[in-house]
Amino acid sequence: MTNLAASEVGDPVLNTIVFAAFVLITLYVVYKVSTRNSSTADYYAAGGRFTGPQNGIALSGDFLSAASFLGIAGAIAINGYDGFLYSIGFLVAWLVNLLLIAELVRNTGRFTMGDVLAFRMRQRPVRAAAATSTLVISLFYMLAQMAGAGAVVALLLNVQGKGGQALVIAVVGLIMIFYVLVGGMKGTTWVQIIKATLLILTVVLMTVFLLGKFGFSITALLDQAAANNSNGTRVIDPGAQYGRTSTATLDFISLALALVLGAAGLPHVLMRFYTVPNATEARRSVVWAVGAMTVFYGATLIIGYGASALVGSERILSATGRENAAAPLLAFEIGGTVLLGIVAAVAFATILAVVAGLTITASASFAHDVFNNIFRKGKADPVAEVKVARLTAVVIGVLAIVGGILANGQNVAFLVALAFAFAASANLSTLLYSLFWKRFNTNGTLWAMYGGLGSCLLLVFLSPVVSGAPTSIISGVDFHLFPLTNPGIVSIPVSFLCGFFGTVLSKEQADSPKQKEMEVRSLTGIGR
Repeated sequence: MTNLAASEVGDPVLNTIVFAAFVLITLYVVYKVSTRNSSTADYYAAGGRFTGPQNGIALSGDFLSAASFLGIAGAIAINGYDGFLYSIGFLVAWLVNLLLIAELVRNTGRFTMGDVLAFRMRQRPVRAAAATSTLVISLFYMLAQMAGAGAVVALLLNVQGKGGQALVIAVVGLIMIFYVLVGGMKGTTWVQIIKATLLILTVVLMTVFLLGKFGFSITALLDQAAANNSNGTRVIDPGAQYGRTSTATLDFISLALALVLGAAGLPHVLMRFYTVPNATEARRSVVWAVGAMTVFYGATLIIGYGASALVGSERILSATGRENAAAPLLAFEIGGTVLLGIVAAVAFATILAVVAGLTITASASFAHDVFNNIFRKGKADPVAEVKVARLTAVVIGVLAIVGGILANGQNVAFLVALAFAFAASANLSTLLYSLFWKRFNTNGTLWAMYGGLGSCLLLVFLSPVVSGAPTSIISGVDFHLFPLTNPGIVSIPVSFLCGFFGTVLSKEQADSPKQKEMEVRSLTGIGR
């Protein structure tokens, strides 16, 4: 850790004990609730046996990631109002899911996003595209969570060397793989429920403690935050981060588009709609998730400004983990070693649970869409399919560990925003076209998915995210050509345009009987 004594992050031994206790408890829960998971319905969707409220809390657990707990609090602490835009974008995004996606996806598919997209299209190419998109988005999302693991461990356990942080990221990855292999979707869902409950209780507790220090005066809190921030009073007004130049303003618009439209295309969010018995419970899931996340994101505003007020922007940026260290440092300021230990456990729980959800989604997509429906033409033995899913989970877990080590030090909210851009670019257009446009065909689906995904990948590679900036993943070189850090403003329209022109310029006719069947099924659930 830079310029911070070990004593300033509490007792690393206590932090380790609290985290170990959480891991042991959740491992026991996963073991107890897990069945043999020999059928695909059990392993992928927990047999559809969760209620709307249970699944809603689990949905919030899936969504409230390290980006939410660490990245957003840090972004607000450093950039104030502009950092809070992440919270607003993540929350508003759920209106798209509630109004357009949740119920229809639940009625149409069985296990994966590929079930919906391939319903009235040619199976093999569309499922291959859906699996490719799912794997890319899941891996990119995992980078943020594993990078968050490195930041939290570095701060809370006083692990200063890159090698030590890499070791802890590997341990987190191995625990996550165990969750998925043993518990399947049922065990993972219960971990999400426990984690979401602990996370929301923790942020509410921190908010109350923090407001109490300022006599429950938000004005006093904001004044102190401005006084202790290098941006001064600019942290209270818009523009501290995104209003400095015209390029920064455009970057903000791009970020907003990605955040608001990306949630409806996240494969691990879509997959959770299959864990409930009917469309009504899927809709209730979203309502419960929105309620839980409203409480959480409201608290992030107080926590972020509180970190600026009590810790200070310079101290946050000088700590190992930089912006990601804001919430843990604040916890130690207001609650001492005990609260910091709790935050340690919750932060680790957040990372473990979200990565487990992503892993099971990616492995299910490969096993169900590629192995079963492409290689075995939909006739694979369920036991063999589950074995392939478990093997895929191990491979994905290893890739996530390697990627997390490479991405260690990046702001996790920023990395997740890129994953949202990928989801909105590759998946949203195809889902909406498939559900609502009768003429949409296989050619349009492939153009939309590969066009959106490819353009997003290319723009990120040529952006300051990868090179040309002090915070770039590859430092010391500059080959960036695209000026924005989030490509959503370009790649999302490209995806919709590719889907449109790929359809109207194709001689292929839409499958009218299957389209009518899909419309009835999506609206009523009949035939599922």
